[in-house]
Amino acid sequence: MPPNPRQATAYYAFTVFASSAILLVLEIVAGRLIAPYVGASLYTWTSIIGVILGGLSLGNWLGGRLADRGAGPVTAGVVLLLSGLAALAILWVLTLVAPLLQASRLGLLSISFLFVATLFFLPALGLGVITPLLTTLALALDARTGQVVGRMHALAALGSILGTFVTGYWLVQQFGSRVIVLGSGVVLIMLAVPLLARRGRFALLGATVGAVVLVAVARANNGLTSPCDVESAYFCIRVVDDSQAAPWGEARTLVLDHLVHGINHRQEPRLLVAPYVQLIDELIGQSLDTGAGEAFFYAGGGAYTLPRALRADHPRATHVVAELDPAVTLTAEAALFLDPDGLEILHQDARVALWHQPASHFDSVISDVFHDLSVPYHLLTQEYFSLAHSRLKPGGLLVMNVVDAWPDAHLVASVLDTLRSVFTNADAWLEEAPAGGLRHTFVLAASDSPLPEGRITARRGLPRRWQPVGMRLAAVARGDRELLRDDYVPVERLLAPLLLTEMGR
Repeated sequence: MPPNPRQATAYYAFTVFASSAILLVLEIVAGRLIAPYVGASLYTWTSIIGVILGGLSLGNWLGGRLADRGAGPVTAGVVLLLSGLAALAILWVLTLVAPLLQASRLGLLSISFLFVATLFFLPALGLGVITPLLTTLALALDARTGQVVGRMHALAALGSILGTFVTGYWLVQQFGSRVIVLGSGVVLIMLAVPLLARRGRFALLGATVGAVVLVAVARANNGLTSPCDVESAYFCIRVVDDSQAAPWGEARTLVLDHLVHGINHRQEPRLLVAPYVQLIDELIGQSLDTGAGEAFFYAGGGAYTLPRALRADHPRATHVVAELDPAVTLTAEAALFLDPDGLEILHQDARVALWHQPASHFDSVISDVFHDLSVPYHLLTQEYFSLAHSRLKPGGLLVMNVVDAWPDAHLVASVLDTLRSVFTNADAWLEEAPAGGLRHTFVLAASDSPLPEGRITARRGLPRRWQPVGMRLAAVARGDRELLRDDYVPVERLLAPLLLTEMGR
């Protein structure tokens, strides 16, 4: 450490700033790192924030205790070294815990917490020690107590802010989560060296050996290999060959985080492999009065399966697709046989995009935006359905998919109640005879015109039948149903059977 008190205080301040930034870098990266295994939801982010804050709080307490016992710069350097090694170990530990947790029978909430706790608690604990310890050391060199404490707290906050914005807006998209984790570990080790004085050279050598071993072990276990083809600001994006799911030809599947989000057939865009997508196509076909001026709005592009199919059937129609993630669109063009000609693609939130569309313009508004159990709640509310109703032609159709359990489909029952508060008719369908205690993808439709009654049989494509379940959902206890509004959308509570049990995985 520099002998000059001013230089020493400046380095303490810089270290507090940098270590706080790295802690928030790791917190943001945590969401991306575990998303391929558990998705992204309110519960995963609650686990991340809670575990990081828990480690930070305990570290702050330990840092204060160490400071009172006379710990100096060397102790701070050792803690930074250990924190750096703990950060580097994240990718190795991930290869150990992921198979165990995926094979367990725990619910999504428990698995999310255990993923985050095993990977990020120790780095957060170590980095929590730094601020109180270095603040105490700075106070011994500067009698201006208020200024020193205020400056250290301000720099810790500014570092956290910088780490948050730089990671979310730039680092993840430029380097990917694994490179960021490795870089964070290396920076923490380098920050430690000046604090170790003459021991720095030997400590750096030991830390370098430890880092190389950890990285080598992680690499041997594929911990450095990202499961993503593309890691965007929103998703871990993969495309896999799924030709065995099609009766003939070539098919590819889009996987966002850990969820299949669409299957596209190269030769025949109207061959819809996923049952719920085929049913949406059937409902649109049965409700549509074919003619000039047809228009479709798609809330969510994903694999662009439905836009491809409906464009093949209605090449002269207007097709407006609101897809939030530009990287998803680029992936669909590059690997999922999407030709964007004839599609108006808007890279923005679906509700915002729909708000800017003309009134009474669309024959159908099609919502396929439900990413596993991460539900965009603002596309489930009475206000959103009223917006969609205003953008539909008289008698137009709103159709959407919702994931829920059976028979206790509390979310679907609430969505149906909400749809019926806006549209004259609304119902829900499932492909198979529902069995108790299983996760299903429901298709919901709403219109001021009559909807199909009874079973629906596929008129083309794979031979399938779907049965209406809206009447059976009336058995869901009224007290467990909610009219969903913008200011109250208790999606996680309504989906509790999925979030708290293995059904949700």
